[in-house]
Amino acid sequence: MIRFNPWLIVFHLLLAPSLLFAQQEDSVSHKGLAIELQGGFAGSKAVPFWMRSNQYGSVPAEGGSGSMILRGFRNYKHPGEWQGRRANGNSNWDWGYGLEGRVNLGKETQAQVIDAHVRVRFAMFEAKLGRSKDVMGLNGDTLLTSGNFAVSGNALGVPKFEISIPEYYRIPWFGGLFSIKGNFANGYMGKHPVDPSLFKKRPTDNQLHTLLHQKSLYGRIGKSTWKLALYGGLNHQAQWGSEEKVYGSLYDLNFLQTLTYVTIGKAYGGRGSGIPRSKIGNHQGSIDLGASYNLGSISLMAYRQNFYDVGALANLANIKDGLNGITLTNNNYRKTQKNVDWHKFLVEFFYSKDQAGYPWSKPTKSGDEDYYNNYYYTEGWSYKQVGLGNPLIVPSHAARAGQISYPRDYFISNRVVAGHIGASFLVYNTTIISKITYAKHYGTFSTSEWGGSLGEIHRPPTSGIFTPVNQMSFLLQGEKFLYKNTKVGTKIAIDHGKLLDNGAGALVYIRRQF
Repeated sequence: MIRFNPWLIVFHLLLAPSLLFAQQEDSVSHKGLAIELQGGFAGSKAVPFWMRSNQYGSVPAEGGSGSMILRGFRNYKHPGEWQGRRANGNSNWDWGYGLEGRVNLGKETQAQVIDAHVRVRFAMFEAKLGRSKDVMGLNGDTLLTSGNFAVSGNALGVPKFEISIPEYYRIPWFGGLFSIKGNFANGYMGKHPVDPSLFKKRPTDNQLHTLLHQKSLYGRIGKSTWKLALYGGLNHQAQWGSEEKVYGSLYDLNFLQTLTYVTIGKAYGGRGSGIPRSKIGNHQGSIDLGASYNLGSISLMAYRQNFYDVGALANLANIKDGLNGITLTNNNYRKTQKNVDWHKFLVEFFYSKDQAGYPWSKPTKSGDEDYYNNYYYTEGWSYKQVGLGNPLIVPSHAARAGQISYPRDYFISNRVVAGHIGASFLVYNTTIISKITYAKHYGTFSTSEWGGSLGEIHRPPTSGIFTPVNQMSFLLQGEKFLYKNTKVGTKIAIDHGKLLDNGAGALVYIRRQF
């Protein structure tokens, strides 16, 4: 049976580069301590795409470097879907934590806290506080995917307090036909720059405290004995806060009122208020559908994420955009003595080129979606200057110099067409992971021949026309046990194309779990 996390929030995976290793060991170990040492070369101009993307912010330094990662954890004694209180008298209560830090030694010393959270579970419910490794959205495999639209695990986790049903809970009525999971969370994103032109008084500092609101609800239809399961749900994220510092006395909502507006997506302003009418905050999310079928030795899952940013999806105006994927899983993996065996294959097609931004698109009040860019927050849907969503939508500072970009756009290319393949398999006791992604980038509508839009009004491009470019990124990773509780591995990544700097990197690592 395929599982994917709640109001999509769970996947406490990995140890940065040793993704598969951490997922396997941490999922079966109740508690422990792990240390990993890395060394190698991670590109002369930039860390290669698949060495830095979807790594929860845990990436090596550019150039030659060494790294040390230390992780302590305590998992639930009985992880996975809630099966009811155990017959042997185990409590409904359980608790866990994750603590992980990384130090890079290279051209300069870098230190990061990758994970620092505590969690408590009662039956199917969980409360969690801190920074954790989370994703948001429905896909076939968090490790092999190109990345969820809403939250892909590309950046460090935003510190938050969350209440959730983190794994599907099978409702006991109708023979367990229906299952649900979801979350409700609020967090703190630190200070984000706000466009100075929006302030009613000239600001001395446009870096304002910014909060995160997040919620989701997902359902599954299918009894435990069925081969077929159907999935569906939605997620919603919003960054917001400090509105009274931007709009001054014109803003008349208190904190709880503002949070209510953010939570339900209610518009504010207009009608002579002196504040442009809009939803409060920068909203992102997806509406997801999927189905899985157990064929016996193989399981198949198909899924689609439908994107929304400023509201076109409500009118199906940007319905062409989405993430489509198929995953094949070998249910007999590691159950035989084969020297060569496959585990998973994943194929995805990512399309974000439409955005309801063409002159012939169905008109919406908000114009083109302009994914991840935002008129209010100048760094858009990012955290610590790293995109929170799918890494195929690239920030300007991560792209090759000299390409056309609109000055107000933090993300240089959010109109992307991409194919992506991921695979994991076993070759003579060595676990292999590979990813290859081919993408064509079309910039943004503000750098297209049609220009950006608001309602039915199209603004002509003022910064030039972005020339479409191709980009290929490749990853190959292998690891195996050196001896009990100790693994060694290597990772090779290559970038070739005209959006990112061409380059390659190679790392070796050793990891010991106690």
